[in-house]
This record gives sequence, structure tokens and C-alpha cells, in this order.
Amino acid sequence: MRTVFLTVHVTSGVVALALGPLALLAARRRLRSFTRLRDGYHWTVLVVCATATVVSVLAWTRLWWLVPIAALAYGLVLAGYLGSRRGWPLWIRAHGWGGSYIALVTALLVVSARGHSGALEALAWILPAAIGTPLIVRAHLAPRHGRGRTDHARQTG
Repeated sequence: MRTVFLTVHVTSGVVALALGPLALLAARRRLRSFTRLRDGYHWTVLVVCATATVVSVLAWTRLWWLVPIAALAYGLVLAGYLGSRRGWPLWIRAHGWGGSYIALVTALLVVSARGHSGALEALAWILPAAIGTPLIVRAHLAPRHGRGRTDHARQTG
């Protein structure tokens, strides 16, 4: 049973890691494909988080830490998803989408670094947020495509 959940988890993780940047670029460029990519990313992250929880429970002593990351990742992707559908402020959407992607990358790097050096494991925990957080801030602070300061201030509200 663990093998089935692990296979679904890895497959959906690969899909989510591929869809995340595509959905973010489509949103940034206001492409019509954004809605499908957004929905696909949201539901794929849900599968990743659900299977991460099951796999963690089946190997609790080694993988317990995946549960809080999964909960955080899904909470963030849900905020981005609902924010996009309901027109919430840009900063909520940026933190939701970007934060969920940071959580996915963090989990991937931590799993990959386990058993190597402690320094590599520490980098796996720190690096995604260190790189991703300034990108998220930039995404919601930088004026986009000819918008004036007034429009931007209203968006970030």
C-alpha cells in the first residue's frame, strides 16, 4: 500500500513542480490558460499533500515532518486559489501561490538531502525560502505593465 501512495505522491509532486511556474507565468502575463493551470496546480498540490500525509503516517518516525509542510503547502495554495477566484488582494495571491511552491521545493530538497551532510540538510530547509520570499515580495510590490502607483496601491490594498 505504501508503494501505491508513494508512486502517486511522487508523480503528483513532479506535475505540481512543473505546473507551478507555468501557472505563475500565465497569471503574470494574463494568459487565458491561467484558469486551467491554476486549477490544475491547486488540485495537484492537494493530491501531493494528501499522499504526503498518508506516506508520513506509514513511516512516522522518519517522515513526520512532512505533515506540517503538507498542511502549510495546502493552506497556502488554497489561499492563492481562492484569492484568484474571488479577486482578493494581490499580496494574498502572491503569498499563497509562491508560498505553496516554496513548501513543495523545500520538501523535495529535504527528502533528497537526508542522509547526506547536516550542512546540506540545513541548506535544503533554508534555501527555498531565502530565494522564494524576495521573489514573492517583488511580485506584489513591483508595478506591472504600465500600471500607475494608484492602481498598484489598490491591488495590494
